[in-house]
Amino acid sequence: MTKFTINGQAAESAAAPETPLLWVIRDDLGLTGTKYGCGVAQCGACTVHVDGRAVRSCTTAVGDVEGAEITTIEGLSNGGDHPLQRAWVAEQVPQCGYCQSGQIMQAADLLSNNPSPSRDEIRGAMAGNICRCGTYPRIVRAIERAAKEG
Repeated sequence: MTKFTINGQAAESAAAPETPLLWVIRDDLGLTGTKYGCGVAQCGACTVHVDGRAVRSCTTAVGDVEGAEITTIEGLSNGGDHPLQRAWVAEQVPQCGYCQSGQIMQAADLLSNNPSPSRDEIRGAMAGNICRCGTYPRIVRAIERAAKEG
């Protein structure tokens, strides 16, 4: 049994320790905001925070999060009012929306470590998150907006 905290709530998983955290989050805990994209940590759709750091949940084994604090897009804020979530709406970032939870979680990690990033720092931090719709300019503007609004 692997025990951890997710979105502020105690949780445990009976899944085999090598099971990807993504499947425990989605299938066992029913938190479907975290998406499956590539399965090899290359697209970022599955990004969550483990102990405050952005990680790819598709390649993180559930056994590796014993005792950890996990945050998914559902736990980023109460009522979807995190500055990034508000900025995403204001800048009309999503088209299909599939990658957006991972984009937001990666951006939240960036802003927690660098509250006033430059445009180049934003692009660098977000380079590993893929958006097939190509909304990158809107993503950058939303992160800039969230940084200003704090």
